[in-house]
Amino acid sequence: MKPVPDELLSKILKKALSHGGDYADVFIEHERPLTIQLEDDKIEKLSSGIDYGIGVRVIFGDKSAFAYSNDFSEGSLTGIAETVSRAVKDGTEQEATFDLSRIRPSVDFEIKHNPRDIDMRKKISLVEGANKVAKGISNKIKQVSVIYRDSVQNVCIATSEGLIAEDERIYTLALIQVIAADGDILQTGYEPVGGFQGFEIFDDNPFDEIAAKAARKAIKMLTARKAPGGRMPVVISSEAGGTMIHEAIGHGLEADLVQQGLSVYSGKVGQQIASPLVTIIDDSTIPGKRGSYRFDDEGAPSQRSVLVEKGVLKGYMHSMMTARKEGIPSTGNGRRQSYKCRPIPRMSNTFIAQGEGDPDAIVRSVEKGLFVRKMGGGQVNTVTGEFVFEVSEGFLINKGTVGEPVRGATLIGNGPEVLNSIDLVGNDLGFAIGTCGKDAQGVPVSDAMPTVRIPEMVVGGKI
Repeated sequence: MKPVPDELLSKILKKALSHGGDYADVFIEHERPLTIQLEDDKIEKLSSGIDYGIGVRVIFGDKSAFAYSNDFSEGSLTGIAETVSRAVKDGTEQEATFDLSRIRPSVDFEIKHNPRDIDMRKKISLVEGANKVAKGISNKIKQVSVIYRDSVQNVCIATSEGLIAEDERIYTLALIQVIAADGDILQTGYEPVGGFQGFEIFDDNPFDEIAAKAARKAIKMLTARKAPGGRMPVVISSEAGGTMIHEAIGHGLEADLVQQGLSVYSGKVGQQIASPLVTIIDDSTIPGKRGSYRFDDEGAPSQRSVLVEKGVLKGYMHSMMTARKEGIPSTGNGRRQSYKCRPIPRMSNTFIAQGEGDPDAIVRSVEKGLFVRKMGGGQVNTVTGEFVFEVSEGFLINKGTVGEPVRGATLIGNGPEVLNSIDLVGNDLGFAIGTCGKDAQGVPVSDAMPTVRIPEMVVGGKI
């Protein structure tokens, strides 16, 4: 990334505050993304490029003004700083005074094989090999889609508090979707792998094995009967990742929604909102995880935040702006999709902490119920906590044993009620990955949970 001289960064910040304001920051991004997409046994898309730009923001009271550009001439940069400064209505002419100095991250991440150094032919071979493996599982596999992505993102954040923070974020991602057919029955198998890692991610997660797993899942679900509906015990496996936690409580603990009164958890710090067995953490410092970073997109160091401890709500996830409203430090959750976007409170790696239960014993404790191995998509109303989630891979539990597969199940419930009802928490922990959407912005995240038992839950299915 071509650096912007410290003198120019200081000039931009001072210009942004020249008509008043409480705080200003500059966000510079240089990203080199690559995408390879395979459909119908051939490479349909191969794209790469460079995206380079800068965003300037000023905060005044409980408002902010923001502008961005990919023109790095001094005239352009001071021009957008002047533009945001004029949004401050007090009209005060002032000269901000500060000295900029670089800060070191509290954590670091090792990248063994930068994807930029890997030959393109090896990446294409990875995609084509996964397609071949999936197709070879059964003649019932009718369609395979494979996507490989990598990205090297360099960011520099300078603030009117006198700080400069720099981060290099290297993401590698591959996913496969398989469609199997038997007569008029269609089933899908989907498996992703990804993280804040280089090409070494495939050493521990061979992509051909992941492709085979997706294909076998699709084949298995062809013979599954429709899930029975009604109230029943539900065991959610650690293999399902933390989708339910991400949606059922995670978004509700993002401080912007809380401050707008759009969260069922607003005003409940210090209150019991979940079972005493439930501790929920957001941690952007975990090596290799997709939601990790050294600094957030406002220059705050990454950190581990305990949001819920033994069922008691301890706090929310804050950006700089929401934290200023509360008079507290940011939790390092100010994130943005790119230099074109304002930072807002977002999750990073969010999970229920491990408990003490044996996962197999948790299953054995259920006479009849539903075992969820994989979750699909879902929807949540953060104001009420009501949610609906698809179950992409589910099985009936019969006399404490995981039995036949079922399809078409959904989990329907209320976040606070479900969290309060969890009565067994396993000593395992499984992560899932995704790109979380909010306010038309997508950011990389991961989420996780141990195996948990919910004694009674509404399962949508065949009545």
